[in-house]
Amino acid sequence: MSAISTISNKAELVRKQEALLININASIGLQNVLKTNLGPKGTLKMLVSASGDLKLTKDGNVLLKEMQIQHPTAALIARNATAQDQITGDGTTSSVLLIGELMKLSKRYLDENIHPRVIADGIEIGKREATKFLDEIKSKKDFEKDHELLSCIARSSLKTKVHHKLADKLTPIVVDSVLTIRKPNEPIDLFMVEIMHMQHKSDTDSQLIKGLVLDHGARHVGMPKSLKNAYILTMNVSLEFDKASMDAEMVWGDVEAKEKLVSGERKFVEDKVRAIINLKRQVCNSDDKQEKHFVVINQKGIDPPSLDMFAKEGILALRRAKRRNMERLALACGGSAVNSVDDMTPAVLGFAGSVHEHVLGEDKYTFIEDVKNPYSCTILVKGPNSHTINQVKDAVRDGLRAVKNALEDGAIVPGAGAFEIATSRHLHKYAMEKLTGRIKLGVQVLADALLVIPKTLAVNSGLDQIDTLLKLQEEHEKGHHVGLDLHSGEPMDPAVEGIWDNYRVKRQLIQSASVIASQLLLVDEILKAGKSGTGGGGLPGMGQ
Repeated sequence: MSAISTISNKAELVRKQEALLININASIGLQNVLKTNLGPKGTLKMLVSASGDLKLTKDGNVLLKEMQIQHPTAALIARNATAQDQITGDGTTSSVLLIGELMKLSKRYLDENIHPRVIADGIEIGKREATKFLDEIKSKKDFEKDHELLSCIARSSLKTKVHHKLADKLTPIVVDSVLTIRKPNEPIDLFMVEIMHMQHKSDTDSQLIKGLVLDHGARHVGMPKSLKNAYILTMNVSLEFDKASMDAEMVWGDVEAKEKLVSGERKFVEDKVRAIINLKRQVCNSDDKQEKHFVVINQKGIDPPSLDMFAKEGILALRRAKRRNMERLALACGGSAVNSVDDMTPAVLGFAGSVHEHVLGEDKYTFIEDVKNPYSCTILVKGPNSHTINQVKDAVRDGLRAVKNALEDGAIVPGAGAFEIATSRHLHKYAMEKLTGRIKLGVQVLADALLVIPKTLAVNSGLDQIDTLLKLQEEHEKGHHVGLDLHSGEPMDPAVEGIWDNYRVKRQLIQSASVIASQLLLVDEILKAGKSGTGGGGLPGMGQ
C-alpha cells in the first residue's frame, strides 16, 4: 500500500514502469502532432474553436496555446515549448520534437533495465558538451556592416511560417523595422513596432510605414483629409465636459443661474481649445516660405463644439488615441506628450512630412509618414481574409525576434539541420573517447535525438530520411558542415545559401529540452491526491 493512500483514501497513483510509460507516450504523442509542421515544407493545422471559428497555422507556439491539452505530461511539455518562444521567439516545434525523441530513445534502454538516473546523468553531460560545441561552431558577425546577413536570418525564419514569395516580400520589411527602432547602446524594444492590419488586397501588398498608422480618423466632416508638413501635438487633456466623479445634485434659483453655469463650463473647455489654436498660429504663421499645418492627437475625448472650432482653423484633430500609441508617436515624430495646456510650447511638438486619412469600407486609418529620425514604425499587414492576416502577423513577430536575437547575440549558427548533425557527430565522438561505462548511453541518447530535426525536415519534404541522413553524415565526416537542401535532398552549404539559425534559440533548445526530458525520466510515481473539485477524471493511463 502506498504511503499517499494512508493520507488520502481517494488518492490515485501509478508507479515505476507504468509512470514512465505514461510520460513517454505523452511525449511521443505530442511530438507526432507537431512534427509535420516543421520547416519550410511543413503542413498547416486547422484549429476549430467551440464557437466554430477557424484558424490555419503551422506556428508551434500558436498551436500549443490554442489546443486544449488535458494530459498533464503533455501540458508540461507544451508550457516548456511556449516558454522557449517567449524567451527566444522561435524553436517551439523543435523543442517538442527533441523532448519526444529523447523520451522515445530512452525507452530502448529502460526496457533493458538501465536505470533512468544513468540516462538522465548522461543527458546532462551531453547537454554541457553540446553547449560548449555550440560556442565553437557559432559564427561571430558584425551586423552593423552586413545588413544582407540580417536579411538571410529573417528570410530563414519567415520561410518556415509562410510561402517563399511572401517571405521574400516581408524580409526587408522586418529587417528595416528593427534597424529603424534600434537605439545605440540600448536594448531593442520590439513594442515600438506597431503591427497594423487591413483586410484589403493580398498578403504580398504588406508594407513598412516609417511612421505610424492609427486605426481611426477625424470625427468632423470639415477637417482636412490630407496635410503636408504638419506639426504634431500629442496630448492627454480632456476637451469635453467631465462628468462628476460622485453623485451630485445641483439646484438653481432661476434659469439665468443655470445658463451661467453651463456657459462657464463651456468657457473652461473653449479656453483650452483656444490655447491650442494660439499655439498653431504661433508655429504655422511664421515667415517660412513653406506652408505648415497642425495636427492634434488626444488620448482623451474632444466634444463636437471643440471639433468644430478645430475644423474652422484647419486643424486635423483625432480623439481617443490608444495609450500604446502615445509613446510611439513621440518616438516616431519627435516632441513629447503633454498633460496640460499650460505645458504647451513649440518644443513639445513633433513633425511629419505627410499626414493623410485612408478610408476602407467603414474603417478609417490615419497615416503619419515622412518623419525625421523615427524610432518607431508600423508594419501594415494586408490580406484578403482574417486567416491570411493572422498567419502573416505570427510570421512577422517571429521574423522580428530573429533579427533582434542576431543583433544582440552578435553570432549565428548554420541552419538546415547542419548544427544538429554536427553536434550529434561531436557527442558520439566525445562519448567514445572521453567516457566509460553506462554513463555514455545518456550522451548517445542526446546525440541520436538531435537527428530528429534533419530527419523530420527530410520527411516533410517528401524525401527518404535514411538516405538523406546518410549523405549528410558522410559530408560531415569529411569536415564539411552541410545542411539539407529541401528541394533536391542533397547536402548544401548553409553559409552559401544564406540559411542561418539564431544562436540563443539553439542554446535554449538544448538546455530546456534536456532538463525536461531528464525530469520526466526520473518520475517514478504520478499522484493525483489534491482536493476534489467539480469534475475531472483519473490519471491518464489508469482504469477508472
